[in-house]
Amino acid sequence: MSGLMLRADKVCKSFGRLDVLCGVDLEVAPREVVCIIGPSGSGKSTFLRCINHLEKVSAGELWVDGELVGYRQAGGKLQELRDNEICRKRSEIGMVFQRFNLFPHMTVLQNVIEAPVRVKRQERGAAVDRARTLIDRVGLSDKLDWYPNQLSGGQQQRVAIARALAMEPKLMLFDEPTSALDPELVGEVLEVMRRLADDGMTMIVVTHEMGFAREVANRAVFMDGGVVVEEGEPRAFFASPQHPRTQQFLSKIL
Repeated sequence: MSGLMLRADKVCKSFGRLDVLCGVDLEVAPREVVCIIGPSGSGKSTFLRCINHLEKVSAGELWVDGELVGYRQAGGKLQELRDNEICRKRSEIGMVFQRFNLFPHMTVLQNVIEAPVRVKRQERGAAVDRARTLIDRVGLSDKLDWYPNQLSGGQQQRVAIARALAMEPKLMLFDEPTSALDPELVGEVLEVMRRLADDGMTMIVVTHEMGFAREVANRAVFMDGGVVVEEGEPRAFFASPQHPRTQQFLSKIL
């Protein structure tokens, strides 16, 4: 695990009789941007949710920055962490969802400082100062006192990114962050993500934005049937995929 930000080792996840993840193996280095693509139902979003223990794996192991996700090893067995330990570990992993999940009764500034103050027990003044910096970073410094329903979808998603960054995560997960946006708003969110990548943030991005994957990612990963089918350097991956299933998928969307 030395030097890895993420290691997934034969990760499986089932919901009753439905097998969604069937042995996912993946490694991600610090500062790496990995884009995961694939058809609906291939397990991409479930895999992200397992990384921060929003879903418990059915088998296999997930490690983030050298530590097991959701469990500790004791006496040769895995023991699930207590809820407060899980919350503390989860706070180190930022996640941006398809839907923005902002608190509708809170302003932009209040949304961004909520978790640092309540979860990390940051002093409010320090949390506000950092929030202002992050909100400016996503281009919304003139919207501090606006409420979510006063913002466009792209602006709401940028607030969601600032909110995740406010927890100072070591890893950022993006679950199709532009899929709920009108086409003309997609670019403003992708531009914020590009800048994050340029700044060295470790990112795992589930996306249908193939241009972003080709231009920004260090590695593209194709999932289907709950497993990683193929991965590679993006330009080669998109220009000459090796696996027939990857070829079939890309031929339909490019």
